[in-house]
Amino acid sequence: MTSKNEIESLLFLMDDPDPFVQQSVESRLQELGENAVPLLDEYRAELSERKAKEKVGDVIHKLTFETLETDFIEVLEGGLKTRRSLEKAIFTLARFEDPTLRTSEYRKKLDQFAKMVEPQIKYRLDEKRKMKRLLKFVFEDLHFRGDPNNYHAPENCFLNTVIDRRKGLPISLSLVVMFIAHRLEMPFFGINMPIHFMLNFVGDKEEVLIDPYDDGAIVTYDQCYFFLKKNNIEPRPEHFQIATNLDILLRCIRNLIHSYEREEELERVEDLQKLLHVAEMYLD
Repeated sequence: MTSKNEIESLLFLMDDPDPFVQQSVESRLQELGENAVPLLDEYRAELSERKAKEKVGDVIHKLTFETLETDFIEVLEGGLKTRRSLEKAIFTLARFEDPTLRTSEYRKKLDQFAKMVEPQIKYRLDEKRKMKRLLKFVFEDLHFRGDPNNYHAPENCFLNTVIDRRKGLPISLSLVVMFIAHRLEMPFFGINMPIHFMLNFVGDKEEVLIDPYDDGAIVTYDQCYFFLKKNNIEPRPEHFQIATNLDILLRCIRNLIHSYEREEELERVEDLQKLLHVAEMYLD
């Protein structure tokens, strides 16, 4: 057992210059393990200084990463054949930044989004108008959008913070659309295009490319070809194929690695590379 006072003392002593003291603190925290996480999280919530919060967050991460890694492997072992299994994997990955995350609450938020828009698309609309109505709901009614001012920030990668902030990367914005669409049985898919992840709507009568970072605007293949060539990438047919669930998960992890490398959080990068290595083992 531990107390809030002990947690505060241990965190204070972490800055002690004496290696013996530091080692003793590390040993005690490891001894407490995940039992200390609720108190650590409570203590972190009371802090106002960003660096102090990050320090406590690092301690929580170290105490919980092994469990996260185990749960991540379990999700992969169960297979990523369905949209629901991808959603579980994406929310498991979100625990990397917030180990105390209640993922069920965010699944309920996605459920609620689907219930909000369902009456507007269920009747009297053809498939193209249903598609446009869902995009309007996500990007206009709910105000999901890109974050050009802080594009590479980790919070643009984790689905829970994307839902909270209504900001994200092209792939995380695409996942919001795809997960809501899945609840409504609408055929939205991801296109793992280099540099810029895209959405694809595959209806009975037509197939449409959509830019999730441009408020769900419909784009042409010619525009995408021009974009790639402008970025010194020779367009190839595989750049426009529907992404597998594993493709999407791998890209999310790689985006996070890039984000933490830019912030020079090398321990986080190392742990993410462990998750990436595990996921890559399931490639065909």
